[in-house]
Amino acid sequence: MNAENKTSPTVSTARYVNVVKHPLVQELLTSLRDYETPSSLFRGHALRLSRYVIYEAMSELGTRAVGVETPIGPAKGTALTDYVIFAPVLRAGLVLSQAAQELYPTARVYHVGLRRDEQTLQAITYYAKLPDALPAESRVFVLDPMLATGGSAVAAISLFDELKVGAIHLVSFVAAPEGIKRVHDHFPAVQITTAAVDDGLNEYAYIVPGLGDAGDRIFGT
Repeated sequence: MNAENKTSPTVSTARYVNVVKHPLVQELLTSLRDYETPSSLFRGHALRLSRYVIYEAMSELGTRAVGVETPIGPAKGTALTDYVIFAPVLRAGLVLSQAAQELYPTARVYHVGLRRDEQTLQAITYYAKLPDALPAESRVFVLDPMLATGGSAVAAISLFDELKVGAIHLVSFVAAPEGIKRVHDHFPAVQITTAAVDDGLNEYAYIVPGLGDAGDRIFGT
């Protein structure tokens, strides 16, 4: 049976799935979906969209109150307390990583290399250089433009879950209900931030309507 005829899993509307509906986000996503958008323009729009969705995903960063002196006098302020980690999934996640580092330059970056076995559709890790331990207050943002079957996301999240970090977020451009369900079946507390939850997957496990292969379109390959 083709996936178009299947019923997609129901996606919870709980706070663990945050769909960014801002008009600027949706306009950029529309351009990325358009198959006529050339690679050079696609990269620029993908970078801009990355800034918006990551900004939204980081709204739950931990803070503490601090005091500062302005040129006029004392003022109350805020300081961030989390140990922030960006974990781009190679290679498409690099565009999200670029935007993330612009927003928060002091964050640590750990790249995760995953590829999909086209026969089994299982994620295979080919690169993950992580420390033996991370601070308990670590907040990890796994960055991958497409959340399709959820196999790659679960594999990447597992690497950090084993290190007992404080919180894990997943940031994408487009998500399929199947992928969201798989992530939350394994890791119910992971916050997913995305620009859209699409209809589902086709028989090749590509998101419908999606935007094609994000890596190929970003890098022109």
